[in-house]
Amino acid sequence: MKRIIRALVAAAAALALSAPAALAAPAPVARLELPAPTGPSAVGRDTLHLVDHDRKDPWVPTADRELLLSLYYPALAHTGTPAPYLAVPEAKALLTDRGRLGEYVTPERLAATRTHARSGALPRPAAQRYPLIVLSPGFTMPRATLSTLAEDLASRGYVVAAVDHAYESDGTLFPGGRLLPCTACGQVFPDGSLRRVSDGRARDVSFVLDRLTGPRAAWRHSALIDPRRIGMAGHSIGGAAASATMAADPRVDAGVNMDGTFFTPVPEGGLGGRPFLMLAEDPALVPPDLPDTSWEDTWPRLDGWKRWLTVTGAGHPGFTDWPVLGDQVGYDHPETPLSGTRSQQITRAYVGDFFDLHLRGVPAPRLDGPTATDPEVVLHRR
Repeated sequence: MKRIIRALVAAAAALALSAPAALAAPAPVARLELPAPTGPSAVGRDTLHLVDHDRKDPWVPTADRELLLSLYYPALAHTGTPAPYLAVPEAKALLTDRGRLGEYVTPERLAATRTHARSGALPRPAAQRYPLIVLSPGFTMPRATLSTLAEDLASRGYVVAAVDHAYESDGTLFPGGRLLPCTACGQVFPDGSLRRVSDGRARDVSFVLDRLTGPRAAWRHSALIDPRRIGMAGHSIGGAAASATMAADPRVDAGVNMDGTFFTPVPEGGLGGRPFLMLAEDPALVPPDLPDTSWEDTWPRLDGWKRWLTVTGAGHPGFTDWPVLGDQVGYDHPETPLSGTRSQQITRAYVGDFFDLHLRGVPAPRLDGPTATDPEVVLHRR
């Protein structure tokens, strides 16, 4: 349980962007900005609303299951318009659920964070189709919290589908102006049934793959996707959903769990020899009263290429956008002492290289570590 519990505690604090001095005159407020992608391509972004009419929502059984996707793709430079980070109602819901956080950053400022994706950009012509990577965020967190990683992967030549799972974030704005709250929170926390979340997300992702790669594809640029090369990564319970999806759907070729408890156990028979990366926070930052043996239990069941890496100084939120935003206002959060710049450099490099290796066959020597360029990364097991 430690990683999901700490996710809820840490998310409240990790965005605590330093308060202004009492009675001081207001200082100019700089616009928050995500780090620039490292790949050669510009990045386009579309939004896609999907409804599974064959499945009722697990949290609101009177409704069909809905998903909202941000689809990132390699694009032609200088086409499209700047893509927003969050809608103001989404930012307000996120801040409201995190105690005093609204005293330190306004919903308007958070929503206005500058991204590097452009809505409606023209796809970049390519000799072959691009691998697809699905991203699933932590519980209560919107898909926007993985924007830095999503933009970087798209710049490196991937189509990326970042998924908002209805009723599992603090608030996601669905079509029709409907701000769907975290209805799931009131159902899973009283009895600890968090496996319902990762199991449900596995079904969500299979539906997403059907709609992106199957007949009558729902996305206008689905022809960009190579359905023979699919990966999935997630943060916190989204990481648990990655292995749960792989266990249920053979179309997913490779997976990454970024610091998530394996609420859905990996089958004893493994994942069919498919590769899996476990990227974890610094063990020294985990309180001893929050035991979690799911990673130790999972390790021997992974039957393909595998690595277990830890990142010194990185706390649970270190694989998301939050440390980057905190750095920009001078907030040093004790749970994540590693700077946001290094946190995201490491996350993007290791996740990107993992997918380059297993979806493209590009050598990735840093995954065999340790490396002099990344002294924070510890090869825990291989």
